[in-house]
Amino acid sequence: MAIAEHPDARATVHYDERGSSFAALGFARGARQPACWVTTSGTALANGYPAVVEAAVDGVPMILLTADRPPELRDTGANQTIDQVKLFGDHVRAFIDLPAPTLDIPPAFVLTTVDRAVHAAGERPGPVHLNAMFREPLAPTNDRFDHAGYLAGLGAWRAHRRPYTVYERPVSAVTPPTGAEAPLRAARRGLILAGRLSPEAARAAQALSDAWQWPLLPDVGSQLRLGEEGVVSHADLLAGSPAFLRQYAPDAVLQLGDRIVSKRINALTTGISPYVVVHASGDRLDPGHVVSHRVQADVGAFCRGLIDAGPPIAEAGWFEGWRAADGRVAEWLQERFVREPALTEPHVARLISERIPAGSGLCLASSMPVRDMDRFASGRSLRVHVATNRGASGIDGTVATAAGLAIGLDRPVTLLIGDLALLHDLNSLPLLKAVGHPIVVILVNNQGGGIFSFLPISLFPTVFEHYFATPHAFTFEHAAMQFGLDYAAPADAGGFQDAYDAALARPGATLIEVRTDRAANVLEHREFDLSIDRLFSA
Repeated sequence: MAIAEHPDARATVHYDERGSSFAALGFARGARQPACWVTTSGTALANGYPAVVEAAVDGVPMILLTADRPPELRDTGANQTIDQVKLFGDHVRAFIDLPAPTLDIPPAFVLTTVDRAVHAAGERPGPVHLNAMFREPLAPTNDRFDHAGYLAGLGAWRAHRRPYTVYERPVSAVTPPTGAEAPLRAARRGLILAGRLSPEAARAAQALSDAWQWPLLPDVGSQLRLGEEGVVSHADLLAGSPAFLRQYAPDAVLQLGDRIVSKRINALTTGISPYVVVHASGDRLDPGHVVSHRVQADVGAFCRGLIDAGPPIAEAGWFEGWRAADGRVAEWLQERFVREPALTEPHVARLISERIPAGSGLCLASSMPVRDMDRFASGRSLRVHVATNRGASGIDGTVATAAGLAIGLDRPVTLLIGDLALLHDLNSLPLLKAVGHPIVVILVNNQGGGIFSFLPISLFPTVFEHYFATPHAFTFEHAAMQFGLDYAAPADAGGFQDAYDAALARPGATLIEVRTDRAANVLEHREFDLSIDRLFSA
């Protein structure tokens, strides 16, 4: 009732708690501020668990506002009642069990509690849980409370739009710790890895790369991989070339922000010391146990501190060599895609990067979509906002995340997704119709889990197909029809471009289904790697 009747509240209503929780997650990725996920009691909370885990691991602010029974009905067998106290465990930054409303509790208690929760969601970004108990009647019937008298002491708060309690954060410059800075300055062949960054931190990382003359290798979620010049756009492909790496092996690594998608870049930097990670949180962020220095600091401020202190001496030709190699790969890819216009999975990623509108959102599902965009996107694409659920790297809730991203950005969004991830979140398709902007779902349907075909388990055919690839015989035209989405199934690159352009030009949601073959896709990726290695073997 409070949300429905509040003039400033913007509500998105969805019948599935899992979908609505991922929509809240996607909103925060786009708006860079938390949304409130509101749900009733019982198993409804458990349906939000995957989104809460993703928000916790990837540092995305969320406020979980869940209804609960009052104390006298807990542990009594009352309907739709489970133990909700700290249900999400350590995945939330704070848990608050709000007592049932009564005039004996000062209203300022509610305000200070909410202010603390919002602050906790942003201080170390992640989810916070407000579990609110209520007694019947739940609807505002026969309400004889003296609200005017009860709220009399809140006149100053009600007269303005500020929180009751304002949490102030100190503003200070960051001086790079000498323990991390000295070994970086001693290096001659340094690399900068850009993980997931804010737009401000991404600009600072690029400025540091220019100042220090260290190549900048951007992850697809860094906000630097698409639409930015001066970065090594095809770093994953270069890292997969032994011939190139024999000439350009690094002696130092500076990682800014979160983990990166590319396993090959991770393999390239294994055993390199110093390996410095800079991140605002205190999380370890070291799955390979290679980090020599861990700096907890604002990434942008840290970069500016290094720039102000002056550049180190880089090896002659190091920076230019990486940039030139990236240019060679970019030219080869462009010629290859023009020469062979078949609608393969790498080509789909390439075409999206070339045609997605500037300033729009790009949501990438886990498994192959995020990897193909990281690897094959054009370095001449336009600047867009990229969102990935790479905290826990699950495939659940991807459609809902894209819907929330479009609401949070208030801009069109393109979602690149595989068939298993779409099957997992079909009931979130209605969320796309409430967005108000063009939202395009590009589905790569290879009849199963394509990423598993790249793994050693694929060498065991007696068990692989049924238990790991999990094939199905579904196509998705009728799913689009069921939920009122426009639909297209292009057969070639030209048809895809026409369908994508048309989808972006009309309001509402469109599903574009591209059907591919898993075995052919593996061969295609391997041929890319071999061809690029030959570029540097001569």
